[in-house]
Amino acid sequence: MAYTNTRNLRIEWGDCDPAGIIFYPNYFRIFDHSIEMLFESALGITKYEMFDKLEFAGWPLLKTQARFLKPTRFGDDCLVASTITFGRTSFEVSHTITLKGETCVEANEKRVWTVRDAGGQLKSHPIPDAVLAKFE
Repeated sequence: MAYTNTRNLRIEWGDCDPAGIIFYPNYFRIFDHSIEMLFESALGITKYEMFDKLEFAGWPLLKTQARFLKPTRFGDDCLVASTITFGRTSFEVSHTITLKGETCVEANEKRVWTVRDAGGQLKSHPIPDAVLAKFE
């Protein structure tokens, strides 16, 4: 199953290097926030609320890659489309940032759903059925 969330993104001055072009590590911050927005869109609760209401301790990053095709600059109004597909304990998200219909960045991430064990350590855990149902 795949689920997509699209959000608007304005490139801010603080995202950019002195040339006014986004500093590439900031794309990964954007992707992280986009995953939060993807879950909030499907579940109807924030990531903050997920810690309280679900069997959930976070989704650490296992793998990522990105292709930077066209720069984005201070003031650009972009679209970020994030599509999620689920495994048993992990999920993959592909992100695309576009500007005026042109692809600027493509990225992929793999993350794992975690809970805390009796000792407080993070461990992978099957993604709850109730969560998966919200993405159908």
